[in-house]
Amino acid sequence: MELRHLRYFVAVAETANFTRAAERLGISQPPLSQQIQRLEHEVGTSLLKRLTRGVELTEAGKVLYEDALIILKLSDAALERTRSVARGMQGFLRIGFASSSAFNPQVFSLLHRYRDKYPGVTLEPQERDMSGLMTALSEGVIDLAFVRLPCERSKDFNVRVIDDEEMVVALPKMHPLSRGESVSLAELQHETLITFPRELSPGLHDAVIAACEEAGFTPKLGQQCPQIASSLSMVATGFGYALVPASLGRIDVANVCCLPLANQRITTQIALAWRRTAQGKAAQHLLNLMSPLRVE
Repeated sequence: MELRHLRYFVAVAETANFTRAAERLGISQPPLSQQIQRLEHEVGTSLLKRLTRGVELTEAGKVLYEDALIILKLSDAALERTRSVARGMQGFLRIGFASSSAFNPQVFSLLHRYRDKYPGVTLEPQERDMSGLMTALSEGVIDLAFVRLPCERSKDFNVRVIDDEEMVVALPKMHPLSRGESVSLAELQHETLITFPRELSPGLHDAVIAACEEAGFTPKLGQQCPQIASSLSMVATGFGYALVPASLGRIDVANVCCLPLANQRITTQIALAWRRTAQGKAAQHLLNLMSPLRVE
């Protein structure tokens, strides 16, 4: 049984007339009559009673008509969903995030615009460290990834920078230096620096250490935090100070004060990375929304 046979049958059933059904379908009457006869032969029973001025459904025809409506509706819906996914209007988009990158306002704005424009696409966020993101992207586990640069493995992918973020100093609010408008790293050389595991974001970790050495000292490293964002909690409890991205510093955490760096500037770039192979439409729509375009 073919879908077109069901469409022909439904047209005849709803018009109760072969001539009107043929006009509705845009075909001539003889082929329509032949297709209905083939359908009846396949079903093994009459579906229509041929009357002088039209047709009417048999009992078996009434049953098939009800089911045919459901089948055709499901078929049309499946076709439309398939086309919608192919156009990137529905489906899923798997997006990876490096630690703390989700707090960046440019990332938030981009995803907000995407959600508003493509509400039929379900976003599936996954947070991983930089190494995990690059592996997941390479293996096709995720479609796109918001990463922090510099990152050596990012050279294997297309990368587009969407924001430059300055690093700020996070201090306990009771710290004497928290009362100023800025703070220099040299003033913190005897304090404990809270860091995160280097494999979490090697480029950013190295930049922090290099900045301390540029200020004339080797930082006194304390307990590591599992994520960049969790360093704020450790600062709040008095474990030391931390250098965090400015977007993370805007989070209101009790007992934590974030100040800009004096005499130095440490930056980290937020970028979107994707495989160099052809992208699905849903991913391409997100790439098209990025502005201004800054390709690395």
